[in-house]
Amino acid sequence: MQHPQSISGPRRLWRFHGGIHLADEKALSNANPVAHAPVPKILTIPLQQHIGTPAKPLVGAGEAVRKGQKIGEAQGYVSAPVHASSSGIVVAIEERPIPHPSGLRGRCIVIETDGEDAWAELPEPLADYKNRDPGEIRERIRWAGIVGLGGAAFPASVKLNAGSDQVIHTLVVNGAECEPYITCDEMLMREQSGRIALGIRIVKHLLGAEEVLIGIEDNKPEAIESMRLAVAESDIRDSAAVVPIPTIYPSGGEKQLIRVLTGKEVPSHGIPAQIGILCHNVGTAAAVADAVLEGRPLISRYVTLSGRGFANPRNLEVRIGTQ
Repeated sequence: MQHPQSISGPRRLWRFHGGIHLADEKALSNANPVAHAPVPKILTIPLQQHIGTPAKPLVGAGEAVRKGQKIGEAQGYVSAPVHASSSGIVVAIEERPIPHPSGLRGRCIVIETDGEDAWAELPEPLADYKNRDPGEIRERIRWAGIVGLGGAAFPASVKLNAGSDQVIHTLVVNGAECEPYITCDEMLMREQSGRIALGIRIVKHLLGAEEVLIGIEDNKPEAIESMRLAVAESDIRDSAAVVPIPTIYPSGGEKQLIRVLTGKEVPSHGIPAQIGILCHNVGTAAAVADAVLEGRPLISRYVTLSGRGFANPRNLEVRIGTQ
């Protein structure tokens, strides 16, 4: 199967077994720019927003906190810290309903915001990251609480530490967003492509990858063009390709996207690193840029509010802990 030109010329694409065509309903929510959701009066921040061990609280009830302050420490290797997404007072640490398919409750830090949205003191930017020890960069990413923003929520610092026995030659960046209705990754690519490209540069450097393949379904022409321009203006232009792929569900699944872009199969019950490939979501790449180049932790993300029942479907940047 051939596909129109990417920045590095025509590329062969492969098919994966199965897949279905769905009415994507993207046009409901991608016509308007992303808006900022207001700061809620109460933030309910789960101590487990990731695969792995829940974070341990670093604050107590009655304590004042600031935006970006680490309020939960990672416990163990596969874990991630959590941060306050605005300033205020901790009013409780208790079990609360959390956004999880199980419908169960989880331990949360509850903050009553003060309306000031005042930042905590943040760590220095690591603009010279290429001259830093890779372990220092991974530690910054771990400090920032970055997890996979494509849905798996696996701690990014762990995924970026492939180990000396696994050589990563290809970084796959997932901008497919194959699910109906959802357009938050599309809008991130359209509005923040430069930020994503900066994060890709950092991840590529950490992995020592030879090539970068950015897969985007072909129902997102504005996102494809925006990412192509960002890559063309970056120093990864000669080793990165923005690759439009056919619109078919579930092409955004990690194993399916790797198959489409490379023709390789991830082993059953295995991981992409076993075949020299690592996959990160575009939102994760943007968060890496924030952490390394700005010293900012992950405290918000784009969220799609859409459906025929919405009077004004659109995407919002929402603080973690908003209910």
